[in-house]
Amino acid sequence: MKGKVCMVTGANQGMGKAASLELAKLGATVIMVCRNERSGREAQKEIKRQSGNDSVELMIADLASQQSVRSMVQDFDSKFDKLHVLVNNAGGLFADKQSLLNEDGVEMNIAVNHLGSFLLTNLLLDKLIASKSGRIVNFSSMVMSKTLNMKTYKGEETAAPMKMYGQSKLAMIMSGYALVRRLEGTGVTVNALHPGFVKTESAMKSIPKFLRPVIGLFALSPEQGTKTAIYLVTSPELEGVTGKYYVNSKEKPSVPVSYDESKQESVWSYSAKLTGLA
Repeated sequence: MKGKVCMVTGANQGMGKAASLELAKLGATVIMVCRNERSGREAQKEIKRQSGNDSVELMIADLASQQSVRSMVQDFDSKFDKLHVLVNNAGGLFADKQSLLNEDGVEMNIAVNHLGSFLLTNLLLDKLIASKSGRIVNFSSMVMSKTLNMKTYKGEETAAPMKMYGQSKLAMIMSGYALVRRLEGTGVTVNALHPGFVKTESAMKSIPKFLRPVIGLFALSPEQGTKTAIYLVTSPELEGVTGKYYVNSKEKPSVPVSYDESKQESVWSYSAKLTGLA
């Protein structure tokens, strides 16, 4: 991975931090995208020390804020002319109450888990294309919804937080499939993965409190959870492979509705509208 520039979102903790460390160990220039500067700085120092790689940069962005994402991309553009890898890991389960909206009027699970990554990816496409063989890796989930309901995106219809989390992961994978068509002939690939049940803050929030100690015993570590992502980023055999979904580093089918091209285009168009790209 030497000579390659890799961006990882949500890089200050959990799977994002583990992925950043592994890529740094492999010699990549790693761009850690974090919401919290203080914890980001601490993680950056730790990764530099553990990897022996000083080419680890920190950039600040809150994926819940489209303005914050745009500002961070401007910062990146001023420093780098290419991006070889984008790992869209940042996300979480926003369960404080139903249909909590962000500053852009979008439901928080959709805003962070889907639209933040959607906007970031689109703003970085020129840099990914410039690398000739860029790879986009999206952290999806097996709990993605089996039906699509875009009326929940801006709170026109409400749903329980876990259902909104599932909608956000479905939107992410469907827009990824739509992006594959738009990137045909560029050499840039887009693949998604389910990391398994990993012991992260958002994952533990999704289960009842009384079950957490037991579930925690069987959950994967962040390092284990990033294995498939690192495989998608580094494997030579995946050169040119695009539009796939992986579990345990094996290709698997995603939910049936995710393959509906008409609905993929609907998700893409609405997402572009909500992020000011259309």
